[in-house]
Amino acid sequence: MRAARRWGLRLPPTVRDSLLPALLLLNIMTTRPPHELPVAGTLTAALALPLVWRRRAPLTVFGAVAAAAFVQWLMDMPLPADIALLMALYTAAANSGRRGALVAGAVVEGGALLACLRWATEGAFLAPFVALTATVVAAAVLGVNVRTTRAYLAALEERAARLEQQQDQQARLAVAEERTRITREMHDIVTHNLSVMVALTDAAVYAQHRSPDKATTHMLQVSETGRQALTDMRRSLGVLRTDEPDAERHPMPGIAQLGALADQMCAAGLPTHVEVQGGHTPIPATAQLTVYRLVQEALTNTLKHTPTGTHAKVRIQCSTETVTVDVADNGPHLPHTGSTPSGHGIPGMRERSAAYGGKLRAGPLPGGGWGVHTRLFLGSGGAASA
Repeated sequence: MRAARRWGLRLPPTVRDSLLPALLLLNIMTTRPPHELPVAGTLTAALALPLVWRRRAPLTVFGAVAAAAFVQWLMDMPLPADIALLMALYTAAANSGRRGALVAGAVVEGGALLACLRWATEGAFLAPFVALTATVVAAAVLGVNVRTTRAYLAALEERAARLEQQQDQQARLAVAEERTRITREMHDIVTHNLSVMVALTDAAVYAQHRSPDKATTHMLQVSETGRQALTDMRRSLGVLRTDEPDAERHPMPGIAQLGALADQMCAAGLPTHVEVQGGHTPIPATAQLTVYRLVQEALTNTLKHTPTGTHAKVRIQCSTETVTVDVADNGPHLPHTGSTPSGHGIPGMRERSAAYGGKLRAGPLPGGGWGVHTRLFLGSGGAASA
């Protein structure tokens, strides 16, 4: 049976639908006497042949089969091809709405009543009528179940397609966000370290004749800054690779590393003082990294755009809910400093601050110099945004 079913499913639908009409016609041809064959064969053909097109036009085929059955009833000739009514009812219930299934079922039930009234033996009306009613209900219910299952599977497929589309969109957004994060990190790392290395190299060139020892110290600091840049890049990119150990060996910089950053800026020619108020230990590592990058970018802008002799001051105020960052310098203000349309420094700082619900202000100070101020909120809203 399983082999026959698999073989049948391989056939085209039209061929499968032609098997039952062919069997019914063959039955009439072999069982009816010759004098009944023309009428019986014609009625059988009228009942069975429309089933070949039942998948294309279920309601039309049902109407044709019902009309042929009514003609058969009028001619008082019961035939095995009456099973075509049940097949047509099943197809109509499986491919039309609830109203169509009810109407088709009522028509076939009426036909069962007429058939029992005419062809049931005397005194045996109830049993065949109940049996025919049961087959009619079974055919209709089976068709409705098939239609319901088909609709349910279609809804599942649509939902799966929609979920796949949403997942694809979320993946694309995640990729875009990750690219933005990497770009921002690389900008901060490369810009800061290159600016420091350029300043140290200029100082070494200037001091190579007057103070060779000082020039050597500056060049060693250039080398150390380059190594630090490579370490920062490996650390930032190592988050993307499971086999990259640098991210574990070298944790992300935070508020505790601001002193080393200030020493680096002092060596590059920008005296920097760092003041941290409040304990920074409870602050999440991601928020500390944001503070570090904000200070790093602000000091890099000061190093790049102010003359020698400029001093910078960094003040960090930590609490359980917020972190306030203030970076100021006393250098002369240039209108384009750090805010050129093509630059990424100030926009990147604003993005970092906005991730924690903060608004960054960067501009000239009333008493001279340049200042950067923002406040990061460490509550659920900021953490969620981060």
